[in-house]
Amino acid sequence: MIYVATQPVDFRKGAEGLALLARETLGHDPMKGVAVVFPAKRADRVKIVVWDGSDLVMYWKRLDGSSFKWPPIVAGVMRMNAAQLSALLAGMDWTRMHAPRIPQPKALA
Repeated sequence: MIYVATQPVDFRKGAEGLALLARETLGHDPMKGVAVVFPAKRADRVKIVVWDGSDLVMYWKRLDGSSFKWPPIVAGVMRMNAAQLSALLAGMDWTRMHAPRIPQPKALA
C-alpha cells in the first residue's frame, strides 16, 4: 500500500525521522510494508520511505524545471496505487488516474 502525506514536511529529516513521523502522525508504519510519500514545501521535491525487507530505504527525487502535481493541501493522508505513484514521479497529474471499475458478477440462478 502507498500513502501520501498531504502536508509538506521538513526535508532535512532523514529516513528514520520520516518513518517516525509516518508512524506517529499519519498512523502508517513503513516498517510494516507500506510506502509513504512526503511532499516538500517546494513542489519540485518528494521523498518516499519504505521497508525493503532488510532495512529502511528513502527515495528522494527532484524535478528540474517542473513540479509535482499535488492535490489541495489538507490535514491527513491519502492512498495511491502503483500506477499513480509512477505518474507522480514522472511529473504527471496522478490525481486524474483512477482504477478501472470492474462490475460485480451477477449470481447465476
